Amino acid sequence: MNAPETPFRFDAAIATAADRVEAKVVAWRRDLHQHPELGNREVRTSGIVAAHLRALGLDEVREKVAVTGVVGVLRGGRPGPVVALRADMDALPVKEEVDVPFASKAVTDWNGQQCGVMHACGHDAHTAILMGVAEVLAGLRAEIPGTVVFLFQPAEEMPPIGEEGGARLMVQQGCLENPKVDAVFGLHVTSIHPTGRIGYRSGPLMASADQFRVFIRGSQTHGAMPWRGVDPIVVGSQVVMGLQTIVSRSLNITKEPSVVTVGVFQGGVRNNIIPDEVKLEGTIRAFDEGQRDEIHAHVKRITEMISAAGGAKAHVHIDRGYPVTVNHPGLTEWSVPTLSRVAGEGSVREVDKVCGAEDFSYYQQAVPGFFYFIGCTPPDRDPMTAAPNHSPRFYLDEDCLKLGVKSLSTLALDWLAAN
Repeated sequence: MNAPETPFRFDAAIATAADRVEAKVVAWRRDLHQHPELGNREVRTSGIVAAHLRALGLDEVREKVAVTGVVGVLRGGRPGPVVALRADMDALPVKEEVDVPFASKAVTDWNGQQCGVMHACGHDAHTAILMGVAEVLAGLRAEIPGTVVFLFQPAEEMPPIGEEGGARLMVQQGCLENPKVDAVFGLHVTSIHPTGRIGYRSGPLMASADQFRVFIRGSQTHGAMPWRGVDPIVVGSQVVMGLQTIVSRSLNITKEPSVVTVGVFQGGVRNNIIPDEVKLEGTIRAFDEGQRDEIHAHVKRITEMISAAGGAKAHVHIDRGYPVTVNHPGLTEWSVPTLSRVAGEGSVREVDKVCGAEDFSYYQQAVPGFFYFIGCTPPDRDPMTAAPNHSPRFYLDEDCLKLGVKSLSTLALDWLAAN
C-alpha cells in the first residue's frame, strides 16, 4: 500500500471532534448497557442507531439488514474508494454482577429458557464507538476522499437456534455491495489489556469455532453382567482419550496451534445399569482452514473406529461455526503506524493468537480486513486477574471509548487518503 499523500492532515480535526463527542459516546454506551438485547432481537438498539445516522444526514440508512442490522453510507465530498467500519450490537444471556448505576436488570427468553441479559462482551461499547465515529466523519464529509460504510451488525454471539444472523447474513444480503467495499476495519474491547493499549496481529488472529456431537450406541445390560451387552461408557471414555491424540500426534503443531475439547459426557441413569447410549459434545478450535478440515476428519475417523473396535456404533455430527479471523498482512502492516500515531509509541503491541472466535471473519473472506483489540481494564486493576469478556463481572473502563473513536476514524480517513 502507498503512504498517504498528505499524512496526518485529519489528525487535529479528528482529535477535536473526538473530544467533543466523548460525553455522548459514554452516554450511549451506558444506555445500551442498561437495555441490552440478544442476537436478532436488537430492535431498540438498531432503532437508536438508525435515528442517529439519519440525524447526521448520511446519504443512505438501511434497516433490517440481516434481521436487525443497520447499514449507513456516508459519501465524502471528494471521489475515492470505499471503506467499511463494523460494530456488533448484541448482548449475552448472562445475569450482570457488576455494581454500576446503569447495570442491566433485563430478563428475557433465550432458546426456551428464562435468563438475564448483559453486555458481557462489550458490544455496547462497540456500538457507541461507531456511533461516535459516524458523527466525527459526518462533520468532515466535505474533505473525505471516498465513501465510508457503517456496519452495525446483530447476532455476533450467534442468533437463537433455528435462525440465521450475524456477519454471514449481512454479507449475503449485500452489506459490502452498492457501494462495493474495498477494505473493512473493526475493533474489540478486551479486559486482558489495560486501557490505552491496542493489540494487533497479522494473519490468523482468532480461531475458527466448530461444535461436535457424538452419539455412541452400545447395548444395555445389568451392571453386574457387562459381558451380556456393549458398554458405551467404556467405549466413550476411549474415544475421549483418542480425540486427545489429534492435536498431539496427528497435526503439525509447528504450523499453527489447535484445540479439541470434550465438554459434555452424558450417559446412564443408575449405578448398576450399563446404558444403551452415551453422548459427547465438544469444541474444535483452529487457526488454519486446512487444519480445521483435517481435525474434522480425524474426529470422525477416531470416533467411528474406536467405537467399532468396542462393538458399538458411533454417529458424529460436526457443526461448522465461524471461520478463522485472518488479518490481511498488507493491511495490517499499513495500519500499525496509524494506530501508533493515535495511541502513542509503545501503546500498540503485537499480541498472541486468541482461541475465541469472531464472525468478523466473514467480512475478511470477502474483502481485505483488519481487526484489532482495545484494552478496557482501568489502571487500578490487573488485566491478568480482571474478569474476562463473557463474565457476569466483566467491567469496562469508559476511558477506552475515545481511543476507539479516534483509532477507527483515523484508520478510515488515512486509508481513503492513501488509496
